[in-house]
Amino acid sequence: MKTKPFSPAPQARRQLKRFYADLSEGKHNGPLPPPEHLVLRSSSIHSMGCYTTKALKKGAVVAEYTGPHLTIPVADELYEKSPRTYLFGLADGKHVIDGASIAAFINHCCEPNCEVDEVKGRVWITAIRDIASGEELTYDYNLYDGELDDFSSCHCGADKCRGSMYSKKEIARRMKKKAKKSTKKPVAKKKKSAAGRKAR
Repeated sequence: MKTKPFSPAPQARRQLKRFYADLSEGKHNGPLPPPEHLVLRSSSIHSMGCYTTKALKKGAVVAEYTGPHLTIPVADELYEKSPRTYLFGLADGKHVIDGASIAAFINHCCEPNCEVDEVKGRVWITAIRDIASGEELTYDYNLYDGELDDFSSCHCGADKCRGSMYSKKEIARRMKKKAKKSTKKPVAKKKKSAAGRKAR
């Protein structure tokens, strides 16, 4: 019997959300989970966001995107019916990181204050400008795969918002593909030929 794929990441994300919800209501006063300068709060971009409690200099490492490394087929099966995922695609094109740390809550923005770099299968988030204490941290997701009818709308509110979390290159590719699909002429159904039928 085939066993269903499992990842501990969803449980870790729920625990983080609960911890920061309790913290905001004054129900928790223990030490913050590492990195200590990051907290979760409600975001105007999307749901929960990740904020810094200290000023960060340009070039500073903000966090590492950590979690179980899954193959793409396993991740697809695991999150087949999930409307939201926290998967970060790795450069090998075969694996993703199932976000299980606070970095998984860093939202997309078309004009971000951070960027991501993959080094030997590890993903680091760094500041691309000076970031003030209290600012929400963001990076450009530059999505590159998904269903053709999934636009992955962006709500970052930036002046140069693309309207989608897909990369500019992917948006152009999708538009081209959609245009090609809509210009295809419907193929007329051919009548079945009587040739080859046996006479009664």
